[in-house]
Amino acid sequence: MPDAPVSSKYPSGGNTRTASNEIAWRQVFRDTQLVRLIDIALANNRDLRVAMLRVEEARAQYRIERSALLPSVSQTIDFSRSYQAGMTSNQWQINLGVTSYELDLFGRIRSLNAKALEQYLAKTESQRAAQVTLVAELATQYYTLRQYDELIANTKLTLATVEESYHLNDSIFKAGGLLELDLRSAEAQVLTVKANLIAYERQRDQAENGLVLMLGQPLPTNLPVGQSLADAPVKAVSAGVPSDLLQGRPDIQEAERTLRAANADIGAARAAFFPSIKLTAQEGTVSTELTSLFSKGTAAWSFAPQLTLPIFTGGRNRANLDAAKIHTRIEIANYEKAIQSAFREVADALAAQRAAKQRISTLQALVVAQQRRYDLASAGDQRGVLSYLNVVAAQQDLFSAQQNLIGAHYDAVAARIKLYQAIGGGWK
Repeated sequence: MPDAPVSSKYPSGGNTRTASNEIAWRQVFRDTQLVRLIDIALANNRDLRVAMLRVEEARAQYRIERSALLPSVSQTIDFSRSYQAGMTSNQWQINLGVTSYELDLFGRIRSLNAKALEQYLAKTESQRAAQVTLVAELATQYYTLRQYDELIANTKLTLATVEESYHLNDSIFKAGGLLELDLRSAEAQVLTVKANLIAYERQRDQAENGLVLMLGQPLPTNLPVGQSLADAPVKAVSAGVPSDLLQGRPDIQEAERTLRAANADIGAARAAFFPSIKLTAQEGTVSTELTSLFSKGTAAWSFAPQLTLPIFTGGRNRANLDAAKIHTRIEIANYEKAIQSAFREVADALAAQRAAKQRISTLQALVVAQQRRYDLASAGDQRGVLSYLNVVAAQQDLFSAQQNLIGAHYDAVAARIKLYQAIGGGWK
């Protein structure tokens, strides 16, 4: 295999030697509701089912190629009746023989068998990749749904607060103690929060539809209670160096198997330049009467070897060999690209995970500050010291900070899921 075309370290560090294929998804995702949904998806998802069938198809193809290494044995029973010169004669014949068995002196059949084996193993890695992708995407979709649940809950709380303020201001306005500008500001705030709520509910429905599609069935009604984004039990997976990626990521394993299959194809194409020897042999018994078919003197046998020596093929063998070599170079490039893509995905996920953690810390402080600002503005408005516009502005900024904090918690969870997927997921 060619050397890994990437640095030995990630830009943000992280050099644990834990291979990614030692991490099972159940060790990463510990939300009981999510675990239940993943189990359902693994059993029902159509894309994963197709991937599994592809593996079965490749396994059957490998058995076909492997069978060429063994001779084909068959038994025939013939009866014929003929008439000649006024006489009718019968002939009975039983044969047990080997038909067209090729002696693999130069490795052509072994190379084809090795190619089929590597293709089968590549399909197995493709199935692994399909499972890892399904688990990661379902987890992401699940937490997207949880995010909208929390956004909706926070929006409803905010809506209750601003509606209460609006009704209070409306009473004061009707009593002549409030400017219409302040009343309309309160009304606009209520309508803005309602519009946000409608948008979040629509997005929440779409997220649930996506989750149902992945499950392959409607959402069960008896699911365990899920956990909040802030408490989401998604294990932070430490990243490994690129050599670990080679051992763990199924797409890299698939690229490696495909490269090995291409190398085996070169062996088969090269063997086509050498002679091929096929053997046909049979042994049996022949008799004019069925009752004497196995009598002494009725035994018969034949042996017919066939030697084929390629002399002139119009350049076909040379072209096949050149094509196999070019195909191998293409697979080398694909293999190197797979490694480079894996390195970038892990580096990006590490950066996203670090940034999300820092953003959560900053937004938590911002929410505290905006809450204090809103409390002071409300107190000042009640004493008539500040305009109600200050309350509206403070309320809007507090709502925005709270929603952004929910989004930051989602980003942190999504980054952990992406890192789990980027290092190859788990198969146990």
